[in-house]
Amino acid sequence: MRMSDLQSKKIISIANGKNIGNIIDCDINENGKIEDLIIDANKNIFSLNRESDTRIFWHEITKIGEDVILVKKD
Repeated sequence: MRMSDLQSKKIISIANGKNIGNIIDCDINENGKIEDLIIDANKNIFSLNRESDTRIFWHEITKIGEDVILVKKD
């Protein structure tokens, strides 16, 4: 799976069913494995403040579906 495939999916919290945001980046370790996904929770493409970004750690992902990624995060 490519990063562009992940970026096209909605990130949904299984705790409350809300859309968390969009994937804008990821952290990859020295072995080439994804550590976490960086989510733009602000949804404002003109925002330069990256402090509002959320990190979804790989172990928090419950399921990657065709259209959504389900995560264990509030």
